[in-house]
Amino acid sequence: MGDYDEETAFLGQTGPYFWTTFFLLNTVFVSTGFNGLYMVFVGATPKHHCLIPDINLTEEWGNAVIPFTEVDGVVVHSQCSRYRLDVVRNLSAEGYVPGRDVNLTSLEQERCLDGWNYSKEIYHSNIVTEWDLVCDDQWRVPFASSTLFVGYLLGSLISGQLSDRYGRKKVVFISLAAQCVSVLVQSFSHSWRMFCVMFLFVGASQISIYISAFVLGTEVLSKPMRVLFTTMGAFLFYCIGYMTLPWIAYGIREWRTLLVVLSTTAVVYIPLWWFIPESPRWLITQGRVKEAEVIVRIAARKNRVEAPTVIFRTLEGPSNSRTYTMLDILKSKKIRWITLMCLLLWMAINVGYFGLSLNTSNLSGNPYMNCFLSAAAEVPAYVVSTWLLKKCPRRALLSSFLVLGGGVLLLIQFIPETFHQVAVALEMTGKFGFTMAFSMVYIYTAELYPTVLRNVGMGMCSSAARIGSITAPYVIYLGTYNKALPYILMGSLTIASSIVNWFLPETLNKDLPETVEQMQECQGLCSGLKKKKYVENGSSLQSQQEFKSDLSTISV
Repeated sequence: MGDYDEETAFLGQTGPYFWTTFFLLNTVFVSTGFNGLYMVFVGATPKHHCLIPDINLTEEWGNAVIPFTEVDGVVVHSQCSRYRLDVVRNLSAEGYVPGRDVNLTSLEQERCLDGWNYSKEIYHSNIVTEWDLVCDDQWRVPFASSTLFVGYLLGSLISGQLSDRYGRKKVVFISLAAQCVSVLVQSFSHSWRMFCVMFLFVGASQISIYISAFVLGTEVLSKPMRVLFTTMGAFLFYCIGYMTLPWIAYGIREWRTLLVVLSTTAVVYIPLWWFIPESPRWLITQGRVKEAEVIVRIAARKNRVEAPTVIFRTLEGPSNSRTYTMLDILKSKKIRWITLMCLLLWMAINVGYFGLSLNTSNLSGNPYMNCFLSAAAEVPAYVVSTWLLKKCPRRALLSSFLVLGGGVLLLIQFIPETFHQVAVALEMTGKFGFTMAFSMVYIYTAELYPTVLRNVGMGMCSSAARIGSITAPYVIYLGTYNKALPYILMGSLTIASSIVNWFLPETLNKDLPETVEQMQECQGLCSGLKKKKYVENGSSLQSQQEFKSDLSTISV
């Protein structure tokens, strides 16, 4: 077929059809916002201590049966042990007074054999309180969180193939239905294992929604609308859902009911099936040209323009395009170095981004407000990054915000407990920096790779990102041993990645490479490689702005 944008240029750059499709598609991303991070509340650990059965103890022994321990320099009641009840019962019956007649430090302790008492001040019920995921079993919480991101990895691998075969629109709505069913079934989980299995399906369906809707939008919308959709629209509507989540969770403190409510919100998307079109570009690749023309003529009627008699024309001659694989990346030393550094960047950014997102329930203050602030910090980040990317060098820009995000995380550990508001403000600043880096690294990485390897390169980086997000819950879990450990690890990794970023080539105002020969050299580490001159092939290279509007060719 000919050039789609040229053949549909009569539709104009804006109009009722494009704006309606823009907003309807963006509403889909709201569901990914509040279904993606409910684990912040469902898996939060409330204050707890050993359950003391109803035995005859004096008031003094009833208050003293839970020993004290030191955590991060603060003396608190132990959450995982108690004094042996048979010993305490005998001492109480004989009239001994703890602290006066008995030295409590000499008493033997035992584990919480009868379970735990949980504070209901913030969370009435969640998976931690229902299945006692504390003390020796507290590792099960980060494991459950990581299953969501394993689902992201699996979903990102199969969703592209499914949408290429069955269509973007079908995959979007099937994934919405799958997410609804998965969350609903998860709310009826009878065990931690079942919860984790269903979380895997939640993650796979959710990333499938995001990728398929993202691709559908870039293929259906006009070039100017495409730029707005890919740089701000999808991210901002995701933030709307993310900011909505803590208020829904605040009103519904019981985890099963919360998940039922979140799952049923998918019902509002059913009418969109009749308003969101299939991608005409995809239909053309499947040889369904007449169906594509029907959609374009409907668009012309809504935009009040007249469509030509023949919209799409066929070009003669077979395609000589070659398919590239990951092996092609390994063949060139230049590409290997750049890919290795990009993989480190993507992993570090995702560890920091999802680590801070999951850590909001562990911060001082109200966890619901902290989660809202964490989500709200992303809004200016997406707006500012879109503006800065048009004018500023990518390398300096990305490194600056990586230093900002990593630097404040290293500073947090020095903030006294009494200044918890300062610590929260610093963490939100870090979230702003990571979100800026998160939005920039997509564009920057794609500008580094030549067209023939861009899909493959972005796919590898996306897989590295999933590995980083799978690791994030365990990084936060380190805080149970030392509160400063997650911040030190995330901060150090981010600062290291900002240094690595300086070895990548600058892409601002540079033509996008079409072939491996046109790809820029990396700096410093690869300076020994032989410099190659850009090859002019008689056709103008795609500009960076046009590339941003054609993100549909990139595996998100």
